[in-house]
Amino acid sequence: MQVLARNANGKRILMVANPTSGGYRPKKLAKIKTYLETAGCDVKLHLTTRAGEIEDIAANPALNVDIMAIAGGDGSINEALTGLQSAANPPHLAVIPAGTANVLALELKLPKRPWAIARSILNQRTRPLHYGLANGHPFVLMASAGLDAEVVHGLPLDLKRRLGKLAYVLTALKIGFTRQGANVSVEIDGGKELIGKLVVATNGRFYGGPFVICPDASVTTSGLHVLVLKNDDPISAIRFCLALLMGRVHRAKGVTVTAFKTARFLAQIPVAMQIDGDPFGVTPVTIETGRDHLDILVS
Repeated sequence: MQVLARNANGKRILMVANPTSGGYRPKKLAKIKTYLETAGCDVKLHLTTRAGEIEDIAANPALNVDIMAIAGGDGSINEALTGLQSAANPPHLAVIPAGTANVLALELKLPKRPWAIARSILNQRTRPLHYGLANGHPFVLMASAGLDAEVVHGLPLDLKRRLGKLAYVLTALKIGFTRQGANVSVEIDGGKELIGKLVVATNGRFYGGPFVICPDASVTTSGLHVLVLKNDDPISAIRFCLALLMGRVHRAKGVTVTAFKTARFLAQIPVAMQIDGDPFGVTPVTIETGRDHLDILVS
């Protein structure tokens, strides 16, 4: 498949990938690199060797590229976004879908085949990528407190690498039989208060994969919504999961979805938090809309 694009010659592209992740595909990356180089781009592929390295690369003042392409999941994109916050003139961001999950790729309807990924990079069509802040730390997709965050905290990394999404299911079942969920209070814009067992501040439409959680949300427009599940007993949890599978969770019994600018997650005891699929300490946490956006390449 021939890849053609205008004004692609000379573009400096840094591809960054984590070779220890479950979604690492060296042959796929090699094909993408070849397509881009054939089109006249100067491409370098960097394989990380430690956690947090993507953030450090993105934050390096000496970073001098036109496009930073991240081959990884949503956590890897979060690292890049966090690092680029300090860049005076950040490069365009590109996503090469990989990792255990890549909900952002679903949000942006990004292609999966190597030639199509290369073509989307070469076409240089961008959209604004908006984000939220959790205690000042950016998140692309979501910040949540409750069972899903407890699963993220309790998930063994080796199990995640070996079993992928199944590891989340097994960990959720293990935790679900022993936990005693605490109430989380959500103070919205300094006024309205909601209380539930699971609270999710979302920046996009999807949750945990191709499951619609908030039809009105989009990562390419500014604005956050919070979903509150009042109870997480077995019946409520089953009802929630069925509604999620049907794309009607925002209308499910015991669920409320509310737009906000600033929200405060509080609990009488510390409740686990996660952002973009990675652990993020415990409550209390302040959630707010980001003040800026990054340009991200789309197909």
